[in-house]
Amino acid sequence: MEPRTYPLTVPGLDGDAFEDVLSPYSGDVVGRVATVDAAGMDSALAQAATAFQDRSSWLPAFERAHILRRMADMVSDEAEALALLVAREGGKPLTDARAEIARAENGLRLCAEEATRIRGEQIPMAGTPAALGRIAFTLPEPIGVVAAVSAFNHPFNLIVHQVGPAVAAGCPVLVKPAPDTPLSCVRFIELLHEAGLPPRWAMAVPCANDVAERLVTSPQIDFFSFIGSAKVGWMLRSRLAPGVRCALEHGGVAPVIVDASGDLDDLVPLLVKGGYYHAGQVCVSVQRVFVHDAVRDEFVERLKGRVEALTVGDPEAEATEVGPLIRQGEVERVHRWVTEAVVAGATLVTGGGLLDHQCYQPTILLDPPADTAVMTQEIFGPVVCVCGVPSLDAAIQSANAVPWSFQAAVFSQDVDAAMKAAEELKGAAVMVNDHSAFRVDWMPFGGRGPSGLGTGGIGYSVRDLIEQKLVVLRVKR
Repeated sequence: MEPRTYPLTVPGLDGDAFEDVLSPYSGDVVGRVATVDAAGMDSALAQAATAFQDRSSWLPAFERAHILRRMADMVSDEAEALALLVAREGGKPLTDARAEIARAENGLRLCAEEATRIRGEQIPMAGTPAALGRIAFTLPEPIGVVAAVSAFNHPFNLIVHQVGPAVAAGCPVLVKPAPDTPLSCVRFIELLHEAGLPPRWAMAVPCANDVAERLVTSPQIDFFSFIGSAKVGWMLRSRLAPGVRCALEHGGVAPVIVDASGDLDDLVPLLVKGGYYHAGQVCVSVQRVFVHDAVRDEFVERLKGRVEALTVGDPEAEATEVGPLIRQGEVERVHRWVTEAVVAGATLVTGGGLLDHQCYQPTILLDPPADTAVMTQEIFGPVVCVCGVPSLDAAIQSANAVPWSFQAAVFSQDVDAAMKAAEELKGAAVMVNDHSAFRVDWMPFGGRGPSGLGTGGIGYSVRDLIEQKLVVLRVKR
């Protein structure tokens, strides 16, 4: 199939600079995308700001909801083509890419629902004599122009989470996709325009890093949405113009506790899915598993059998469960971290080898030292660390020994132990008898501390983009 060229979605701009997008598995060109230069970014920003300043061009909530529902129908109609696009440019196995597109469709419908739920509130005015004779209420208003910078690992669904709420709230949005996976983002914006959204209200702006910084630091934006590494996210936050609000979604070093009562038949398959889904390139992927010593050996043997049975290879093949990493440099980094952990004293249970096509063997490390990179930094690769612990208290202490705080999990048939872990684990969310990567798109989702700022999830993101204007009416008697 001839690779498609994806044009700019910025009105009035004809891109003459194009970048090839390569398959991380085969290295083949899977598409070409037009990029925005500094002048093009300035034009996009000006168009978005002008659209927002012209209140007569604002779409009412029912129209925004209708556009989002129409787009959801369009995504459903071309679901297989979109899943293939995700698999080709991002390396996500096709079965998982299909699940991503199904989530995206559902997310768009959630955005449509939220668009019609935006409301103000009545403020009580009977608390003091000075307030009597007045009626107070708030008017909800969109915050303004949204700048979104996205990540590669869910190249379609992350755009839903960053662009969909902006459309629902009535905000113009400019989205800069990850350089490795821009095609899904551009196609998303094309579909949004086809569904009826005026082009100035949503634009994809693939660009170089210096041009992206021009977007993020512009005083013309009112909200900044970022998904990616903590180092980059916190740096960009420091460069925002005064008054710009933001939401940052970074990563974690997800801990999972398996106590002595954990049901191994149930939990081992879940942890394999949570640890090796998309080759571990998920911000809440299972990474550190603290297992009670009483069941450690049996757990490791069962986990090893499951992991060694995983099919690694071409993401477009139906049987593939683990595909490539996004870049060769990431494969080499993961291998370096695994090697350093083994040298430091970890036992290599299985895996630990470089494969062709930017793939890495699904790997289990047993008892890595607590100060190694695989225990203190986000791996973002197909590696799970298992550590034996003598008690639940020891597991919680070890799980909390890093600054990162996102999603965590505990497996236990003892409700008291499960609740103790849920209360004491340093996570923004704790899954009980499920893996740490579980998510549905309406639940609150986000990291604490260095792992992020703000709360994601469709409804929460929409509320972030709404400001309440207070109106106080003095009634003449």
